[in-house]
Formats: sequence, C-alpha cells, structure tokens
Amino acid sequence: MAPGARSGRAAPPGARSSFLSSYTVFVSALVALLFLAALFAFITSNSGDVNGAEERSLSEPGALLRPNYFSRVTSTALQSDPFRTRLDLIYRQAADHVALVNAYATFARRAKIDAGRVLRTFEDLVGCLSSLLARIPPADNAAALDDEALRALEKELKDRLKLARQLVAETKESFDTQIKIQKLRDTVFAIGEQMNRAKKLGDLASRIAAGSTPKSLHCLAMRLMEERVAHPEAYAEEKGATNHPDLANPDLYHYAIFSDNVVAASVVVNSAVRSAAEPSKHVFHLVTDKMHLAAFQVWFRRRPPTGGARVEIRSDDFPFLNASYSPAVRMGLPVLDHLKFYLPEMFPRLNKVLLLEDDVVVQRDLSGLWWADLDGKVNGAVEKCFGSFQRYSRYLNFSHPAVKDKFSPRACAWVYGVNVFDLDAWRREKCTEQYHHFQNLNEDGTLWKPGTTLPAGLLTFYSLTKPLDKSWHVTGLGYNPSIGQDLIDAAAVVHFNGNMKPWLDIAMNQYKHLWTKHVDADMEFLQLCNFGL
Repeated sequence: MAPGARSGRAAPPGARSSFLSSYTVFVSALVALLFLAALFAFITSNSGDVNGAEERSLSEPGALLRPNYFSRVTSTALQSDPFRTRLDLIYRQAADHVALVNAYATFARRAKIDAGRVLRTFEDLVGCLSSLLARIPPADNAAALDDEALRALEKELKDRLKLARQLVAETKESFDTQIKIQKLRDTVFAIGEQMNRAKKLGDLASRIAAGSTPKSLHCLAMRLMEERVAHPEAYAEEKGATNHPDLANPDLYHYAIFSDNVVAASVVVNSAVRSAAEPSKHVFHLVTDKMHLAAFQVWFRRRPPTGGARVEIRSDDFPFLNASYSPAVRMGLPVLDHLKFYLPEMFPRLNKVLLLEDDVVVQRDLSGLWWADLDGKVNGAVEKCFGSFQRYSRYLNFSHPAVKDKFSPRACAWVYGVNVFDLDAWRREKCTEQYHHFQNLNEDGTLWKPGTTLPAGLLTFYSLTKPLDKSWHVTGLGYNPSIGQDLIDAAAVVHFNGNMKPWLDIAMNQYKHLWTKHVDADMEFLQLCNFGL
C-alpha cells in the first residue's frame, strides 16, 4: 500500500490558510484588550492621586493661597473645555494676587507705614479676593455655574486685580524706602548699644587705672623710703623747723596741699614757685599719710623749692582727728580726702589759705587771690554750671527732706582745685560743725553718693561761696579733649580732674606736656624707677 493511503487523506491547501488567518486575529485582539486594561488601570490610579492631593491641600493652613481648581486628568479631560479653562484662570489669578497682597501687608506691619492705614487697605483687599475664591465651585461641580455668572466673576476679578495692582504700584516705592529707613534705624540702634557698652567698659577701666598706683610711682615711694631708712641722720628734722615763724605768718601766701603722690605734689610746688612774682613769700603746707611721709621728706630735702619758698611736710595724724570728733574718722573714710574741712584747726593762726589739689599746674602768679574781695564769705571758687548742667541736683539727692527743704536744685555748683578760704569767716560761720552735721546725716549714703567730698562741700558752703573769675581755674584736662588752647593759655591754673591723670599711661597727650615740664627729671630716683615722661 502506498504511504499516502496509510496516513489518511491530505488537507486541502485552502483550509490551512484560513486557520492561520483566524489565529493571527485572535492574538492581536487579545494584545489590544490587555493594553486597554493596563491603560485604564493607570488612568484610574492617577485620578485617585490627584484627588488625594487636592483633599490634602485643602486641609492645610493657608489653603486659600494655593489654587485647588486643577483639571483632572481623565479620558474625558483630553478634550478641550473652554468653560473650565476660564474658571481655572480666574482661580489662579485671584490666588496669586492674594499671595502678593499678603506679602505687602507683611511689609506694612514691619515698617508701620502711615499708622496702619495701608495695612488695613491690604487686609480688606485680601478679604475680598478670598471671598471671590470661595464662590468658585469645585471642579466636579463646574456645571453649577452658568456663563452669565462666570462673566460676572471675571468682571469682579478684573476690578479687584486692577485695585490690587494700583495699590501695589503706589506703595512699592514707599515700602522700599521705609524698609531701608527701618533697617538703617535698626543698624544705628545696634551700633549705639555697642558704643554704650564699650563706653561703660572704658569708663570702668579708666576708674580702675585712676584708682590704682602705677608701678613707677610705687617704686619711687619705696626707693625714697629706703633712702630715708638707710640715712636717717641726713634727713633728720632741723631744730626749730616746725616752729619757724614763716609757717604761721599771716602776711605770707599759704597753700594747703593734701596728697600721697610725691611727684604730683612736687609739680604743684614747682609750677607755683616758677609762676610767682615773689617766691620767697609763698609757703606750702604739704600733708600726706604716714606711709608716704618719709618719701616726701627725702624728695623735698633733696629738691627744695627755689627762690626762697618754704615747704612744710606734715602727717595726717592730727590730735583733733578722732572718732569722737570727726564723723569721717568714725565712718572709716579716707582722712586725707576730708582734711580740707578742718583748715581752721590745722592753721589756727592764719587768716587765709589757698587750697590746691595735687593734680593742678600753676601757670600764673596766684598772689592776687589773697587780695580778692570775698564779700565776707568763706569760700572763693570758680563756678562750673552752664545751662542745666553742673547744678546742685547733679550731686545731691533732692528727694531727701534735709536737702529738699534747705537747698535749691538749680544752685550753681563749684569745684575743688583752687579755693581761697577765709578762715576767720569760716570760724564765724562754724562751717566745720555744719560739715559734721551733713556727714552724720549721710552715714547711710542717702544724701549723696559715698566716696566723694564735693557734695559735702556744696552743702557746707551753700550761700557762703563767692564766685571767682573763670580764668583762675580751668578744669577738665583729665577727661575733656576739646578744651580750647586759648582757655588753657589764659588760665592761672589748669586742673587735670578726671580719670586721665598726667602721670598715668592713659593721660591725654595734648595736655600732658603742661604737667611733665615741671617734673624734676634729673631726680635720680625717677630714673631708677623708669618713670615715663
């Protein structure tokens, strides 16, 4: 049997071609269905994400500032929708201008422009735009708004945006200027605070420097004392020196100087003698503490004043200075600072005494002060008040009844440094007793600041002070760098009152030469102690 007979009858060619065509169509349709299913799943998931994002944005603070009217990405959104596009444009413009107006309102709050008028205008405009945003329907309910209502929204938005742009344009330049001014004010204020802090620190450092003893001065005092101890016979007090008739002669010119600085005291004596017309008529009574007494004795024995002037050196341990008599001693105050209130007891046979501080330099003959007419008053001094400054109110506590009831806060203050005291008038007016009275009242420090003696002098010699011509005494060389050279040249005495003393490193260089030219630079002990001049 032939092979064809064993396997059956063969398929015709037309039937085989029809089967292959049907199989191809089936596979293509299956692939298309799978693609459409995947596309539908992708679109559905994206739509869910967009809805979730919208819900989250609406729940956050400040949602009105974010446009939440976004067209959803669906298969129907692929077609053009002019109505929805117009709504979306309205929302975006309104939200953008709300953010802009809010930003300018913030600037207005910071700059405080026009007392809040512009700020209120901005806040009203934000409220109008926010209400307009609230009237726009959500995307899934856009059909609720017809074309006429949409045109009304567009017209209202146009008016609001025009007002917002006009307001921003009008205030933009003012905002820029005001913000710059405010920044400059803040900068100036910050720099001013820094300057105040630096000034306070500088004042503190100056007070510390003024109250301390420089190493060179300490060295000088120690070397002079060493010299006194090593050679006692060379510096023994001459017989009858303490009872010399010139020391109590009222016809001579007597000066009282209280100091523990031997160099400063020597400058006062040297400058006064060099400026005197008749040096032999001038007597200087130097009073120091026990610690520096030997140093003073050695210095003025080695460097006595020229021209026949006489110097008396005394310690501050006067018999009348005891706790039962002197409030200063009882309170433990520095005796050397308060001795100026006991001049009649110190010089019982004198009629007048000229008190000089140890930080002054004499530039003119002072004998004329002894002939000044004090009109029966006790103290002759230069007044320092001008305008409302340097009045009694600066130094005294006028809330205290003892001060308020008896003294005027507008009374003109004077300064120590150059003072002519009529000791006869002092005794008559009992000024020392007055000083004791006020010092006892101030034991708790309620009348004036403790540690200063000028307030006690202002109270003691109130209505008992005769003003002197200002050329006798020019002050401020220890703190004021702006004193005119003509005032200095015309002054009889220049005073280095303040913290910048001429023997300190912090002294002002423009004035220091007035003091250093009277220092005896040839003194060997100065050279041994590296005293800078």
